[in-house]
Amino acid sequence: MSKAWHPIGQLTDIPKRGSRCVATPFGRIAVFRTAEDHVFATEDRCPHKGGPLSQGIVHDASVTCPLHNAVISLETGEMQGPDEGRVRTYAIRLDPLTGAIDLSLAEAAADMTQAAE
Repeated sequence: MSKAWHPIGQLTDIPKRGSRCVATPFGRIAVFRTAEDHVFATEDRCPHKGGPLSQGIVHDASVTCPLHNAVISLETGEMQGPDEGRVRTYAIRLDPLTGAIDLSLAEAAADMTQAAE
């Protein structure tokens, strides 16, 4: 599947160990920046209690839900520990020279197409 890339900003738009939200036709997406400048994107909703993950604490390659402290891997979207669940993750690319961040919604679009069939 070909990825259509959408520019969403610069690495410097997101504080280290922080996030920002992007509104898309598929809902709000949280874009996270780690202390090591790795960038990840997930849906902005915890699967357990619906907490806004963009308001959570970023540590290593994980985020802690602000409502109930569930830890979610930013790499896989899987909840860690005793909780079960998963958030959708989105492909991100970061230009190392310019710091430009692009987001792909190809997987979300494919899921919507399959659901409509």
